[in-house]
Amino acid sequence: MNAQTPTIAIEELEATAKSRKRRLGFLLLGAAVAIAILAYAAMRLLAAPSETTDDAYVGGNIVSITTREGGTVIALHADNTQHVNRGAPLIDLDPATEDVALASAEAQLGSAVRGFRSQRAAVDEASAEILSSAADLGKARNDFVRRQAAASEGAVSTEEVSHAGDAVSVNQAKLRLAEAKRAQAASAVAGTSVYDNPAVLAAIAQVRRAAISRAYMNIEAPVSGVVAQRTVQLGQRVAPGTPLMSVVPLDSLWVDANFRETQLQDMRVGQPVAIKADIYGRAVVFHGKVLGLGAGSGNAFSLLPPQNASGNWIKIVQRVPVRIALDPQELARNPLRVGLSATVTVDTSNKAGPVVAGSAPPAGGTQQVVDGGPEVEALIRRIIARNMGAVR
Repeated sequence: MNAQTPTIAIEELEATAKSRKRRLGFLLLGAAVAIAILAYAAMRLLAAPSETTDDAYVGGNIVSITTREGGTVIALHADNTQHVNRGAPLIDLDPATEDVALASAEAQLGSAVRGFRSQRAAVDEASAEILSSAADLGKARNDFVRRQAAASEGAVSTEEVSHAGDAVSVNQAKLRLAEAKRAQAASAVAGTSVYDNPAVLAAIAQVRRAAISRAYMNIEAPVSGVVAQRTVQLGQRVAPGTPLMSVVPLDSLWVDANFRETQLQDMRVGQPVAIKADIYGRAVVFHGKVLGLGAGSGNAFSLLPPQNASGNWIKIVQRVPVRIALDPQELARNPLRVGLSATVTVDTSNKAGPVVAGSAPPAGGTQQVVDGGPEVEALIRRIIARNMGAVR
């Protein structure tokens, strides 16, 4: 018994020490949890108010490339995933028919200019005929007066005097006819020059129309971006309005975040936003600002809006799209793609802004008109000058 007593005492001491260590561990763990809870509570109390959602997706303009005139594809200059600059060639159509139409319109313009010259010459011709008729009339009147004087002395017969009077009447009619011809010729060119003559203007319009159709044979990129959804093939015959490909400008993307209606109370235009795209994870944080809140929930603009006037109605919290602008410089460093998922956090501490934006820039900006350019105007002036006789 005496030999076992020290052993039992040692075991009891070890058990007591282990129990103390266990209690100390639980106390430390409890203290750590309490400190963590207090730190989280303090952080929540001191942090700026915000709203977060992971129901957010990257959006952007998808510019559909179509043809305004039908034709056969003879060249493809861009393909999917390729970046193109604004004005870069995308597709060429066979211009043979349009070249023939343009040549025909140029010929019609030349004919109209020559017709104007002919009408103006007709006025000069009628003026000369008036002078000739007036001279003949004066001569006939003098002859009539002389024969009347000679007839009173019996030197000429009455019949000769009658013929002289008839000559006066004939020349008067010729003069009136010449004046009518000049009035008719002048009516076609009076008050106009070759550049505003109706017939010439109609021919000029045909030249411009043919030049515009010819310009449609070369399809260029309306914006800078990445080519997507190319469906056209080399040698394919396309009709006007056929979608050929799309260009997505990746430097002007935005994020559409779908917040619950219960999160919109403090949300305002201009509030700062932090965005984390799933493609980059937590390593990259994009910064933006709220552009505006949608005019309605997603259900309100769906193809078949829900009808809740029924006895088994269940309230469902709706989501409203909030558009968020992205920083172009951050987009350039870390490109995004349309449709990617993101997590959005809006800082709602500043509530001074409006709920809906008062004004916004036009979507997509502006596009240059395809009218042939100054080359067409120069071509028209050359044709007019050449057929007016100024250029040999």
